Amino acid sequence: MGKRRHDSQVNFYLGKGNTSEGNLTFSGQARLDGEFKGSISGEGTVLVGSDAVLEASISANNVVISGTVNGDVQASERIELKKPGKLFGDVSAPLVVMEEGVLFQGHCHMALGEDDERASKIKLLSGASS
Repeated sequence: MGKRRHDSQVNFYLGKGNTSEGNLTFSGQARLDGEFKGSISGEGTVLVGSDAVLEASISANNVVISGTVNGDVQASERIELKKPGKLFGDVSAPLVVMEEGVLFQGHCHMALGEDDERASKIKLLSGASS
């Protein structure tokens, strides 16, 4: 099975070593590798790099976390927690995927939208390839 691709163009980028604060609204893809404090919301995908440290609430279609996030995360489609990611906050999405080795401290709520017929599920991945 191949890796999930995030084909959309990066519309916002916060590089490693940079710090920002405020309310980030985006469309497409936002990638954060630095430090951010505030709220993030948009239509598209939020990628939190392994060096990122966020103190923020996040709301998007898809959220992929490899860094540290302190705050609640909501996604209309999917949330992925990848090693060495750390999430301290509640998650809400129809699909939540956690790799072995991540740290998650919070509550997980998985609910489908009214028009969504997919089965709600949580998937725990081990380090072994399939």
